[in-house]
Amino acid sequence: MPDTPFPRSAQDAHPTSVAPFAALDPQVVLDTLWHAGFHPDGRLLQLNSYENRVWQVHLDEGEVVVVKFYRPERWSDAQLREEHRFALALAAEEVPVVPPLVLPAEDAAAGVCRDGQQGTLGHVQLPEGPSWRFAVSRRRAGRPPDLEDERTLAWTGRLLARLHRVGAREPFQHRPRLTVQTLGTAARQALLDQGLVRPELDAGWLRASQAALEAAQAVFDEVSSASGGLRQLRLHGDCHPGNVLWREEGEQAGPHFVDLDDCLTGPAIQDLWMLLPGDRDSAGTALDRLVEAYQSVRDLDLTELRLIEPLRTLRMLHHSAWIARRWHDPAFPRAFPWFGSPGYWAQQATELWEQVERMAP
Repeated sequence: MPDTPFPRSAQDAHPTSVAPFAALDPQVVLDTLWHAGFHPDGRLLQLNSYENRVWQVHLDEGEVVVVKFYRPERWSDAQLREEHRFALALAAEEVPVVPPLVLPAEDAAAGVCRDGQQGTLGHVQLPEGPSWRFAVSRRRAGRPPDLEDERTLAWTGRLLARLHRVGAREPFQHRPRLTVQTLGTAARQALLDQGLVRPELDAGWLRASQAALEAAQAVFDEVSSASGGLRQLRLHGDCHPGNVLWREEGEQAGPHFVDLDDCLTGPAIQDLWMLLPGDRDSAGTALDRLVEAYQSVRDLDLTELRLIEPLRTLRMLHHSAWIARRWHDPAFPRAFPWFGSPGYWAQQATELWEQVERMAP
């Protein structure tokens, strides 16, 4: 048996034999869609997704849909309904997103039920026990956006401003709120509680992560004070280039946002900074173009630009905790075999100290 980077306490807390999607095979996918009122012709393709399970399915009438099975116990029904309502509100304002479809039918005898409010959230219960929530949307083809192109960057910035105009109209009641505590402190504590960081070996990461959180909170406090309180609105939440599709032709040409799975409440800059290139020299020019385009549609509090490095820091900590929380899913040890090793924490510590420097006044 290969060595594991985790101490035994972490393995016991998250046994790798527990697989939340183990029973979700192609036949279950096809049966679920059939009983939800769709008519698959048998052709399906599993799409890449760590967090959920996503399938592309061809229907008898020639249409192609995408069905997403949500990871159990991650979101409540109320939180998923808010995601769907947000997507539908954006689509109603002609913001190019991919909203969920109303499920045409339900078959309680087959274990497939439709949510009673919007009809976009489905539940499937297998006879042997496992159950999932699911949603269906039309397939939207496209390619990753070329964010080094000024036209593409400007178009995307204007579209984000339109998304945020809708997001600012009403608050989320159930989705998370982006703070240093929720995205960073809680992530660090989760890693400590699971025994994944050992003080005798990983003291450098412990010091670096604590210093980074303190620096991030100081910047959040500084920006909040300067602007009279951070403006909070509904956000995409995970607006990296992989969640933007670019279409070349027709009425639907241009960028389209997909996957609102991580939508939350927070400052507008959260949806802009992840579109910037990794090269910091290029990022400054790209940021100028993106902000200029955004402000042609909606005002942006420029003091929020100071939050970019704190938000990058919080995402680093959150990513480590995300892998740890999912380690019981067999897909994660295969995808991140180096996770949890002393070398991993040493590298993370180095990057966090760099972030502390970047956040300095």
